[in-house]
Amino acid sequence: MTVSSAPSRATLPARMRAAVMTAPGRFEVREAPRPAPGQGQVLVAVDGSGICGSNLPVFEGRPWFAYPLAPGAPGHEGWGRVVAAGPGAEGAFTAGARVAFLSGAAFAEYEAVDAAAALAVPAALGDLPFPGEPVACGVNVFRRARIVRGDVVAVVGIGFIGAVVARLAAAAGARVLAVGRRPFALDLAGALGAEPVPWGERGAVVEEIRRRTGGALCDVAVEAVGLQAPLDLASDLVRESGRLVVAGFHQDGLRTVDLCAWNWKGLDVVNGHERRREVMMDAMRGAAEAVADGTLDLARLVTHAFPLEAIGEAFAALRDRPDGFLKGVVRP
Repeated sequence: MTVSSAPSRATLPARMRAAVMTAPGRFEVREAPRPAPGQGQVLVAVDGSGICGSNLPVFEGRPWFAYPLAPGAPGHEGWGRVVAAGPGAEGAFTAGARVAFLSGAAFAEYEAVDAAAALAVPAALGDLPFPGEPVACGVNVFRRARIVRGDVVAVVGIGFIGAVVARLAAAAGARVLAVGRRPFALDLAGALGAEPVPWGERGAVVEEIRRRTGGALCDVAVEAVGLQAPLDLASDLVRESGRLVVAGFHQDGLRTVDLCAWNWKGLDVVNGHERRREVMMDAMRGAAEAVADGTLDLARLVTHAFPLEAIGEAFAALRDRPDGFLKGVVRP
């Protein structure tokens, strides 16, 4: 059944354009059948989808991935407008409602998504691109970290998630020390209310943080990269009885930790990731509110947009991080 006042099924195209990852580092834009919304689902005409650092391994290639991927995969940061509804979802959204959603095939013109995994975008955002899923991830990390006014917080890695967490922490009244390698990222951190800390040799960074905190180190350290060295550095920056928050997505192998130091310091170690849909949707609502009230400026954080035909260039930019790059989105 269609959404009330939305285009009828007869007016929707039977086929759509979708990006297909055919091999490591290779995309083709192909025609594919337009999905139909199933039970409890809505059909979204996709306005765009962010590209996520967690997708670099499948772009670069690993032995455990099989190609080609499904049309639209691995896009999971989508937003768009509801154009039809399946059984049980007819009243979930008004016709043409602008939504952000949780999904897995948003590098395409259309995607069918569970209505419970879609959020109406506040009117205050206008037509601003809103990749709700990654902003929600940043909100969720911030919430799990339990950062409060007066905390001293180190954020190790100023990519998109690190930048969101740094901004939310600064807005909450924390003192934020943002550790980054790129001059652009350090300048951005300063504009977000954090104190930039150039990332060099591990011991030198620890001593610099120790100097800036009068020897106390940090109440909370957020590792936001997903590699061994940043995890080691973040572990060093937490004071005794502080919190180490692992926000980076560690997917390229096993990690080693100095468990003796963790034990001795009495650290609380927090996994910054969330898999419960209802929790992620609540974080997405918080993300939309933070953008609507001006706490988060997505116009500053989403730095690059690419057409669907240039999706390979988008992933290459994510991999290479050219100057000025923080977050890219792909627009069909």
